[in-house]
Amino acid sequence: MKTRRLWIIVVILALLTPVGIWLPERLRAGDAWGEWGPEDLAEEVGFLPRGLARLAGFWRAPAPDYAPAGWEEKPLAVQGAAYIGSALSGLLACAGGIWLLGRWLAAKEEARAP
Repeated sequence: MKTRRLWIIVVILALLTPVGIWLPERLRAGDAWGEWGPEDLAEEVGFLPRGLARLAGFWRAPAPDYAPAGWEEKPLAVQGAAYIGSALSGLLACAGGIWLLGRWLAAKEEARAP
């Protein structure tokens, strides 16, 4: 029962993810906190740390801005749907990884049991 309640809460939170694009736009607040690129950070604090500048291109997200490339100018409803899809796919990836790890650890434990 507790697991079911947890999943319901997690799915509700995933469905609320579009608030992350709606609220900053509504309040004219700019980007969501912590979602700055190197250029944005340099503009905010006045400089770009050397380590960040060196590693900024190290990782390219599979879905930058939580949506397919070029969707930045789509209507807010379409962007919101992309946010929800991104949240749900992330949840599935994490849950699947945890499930696989649990299966592997359980099999390893069974192999050690006499």
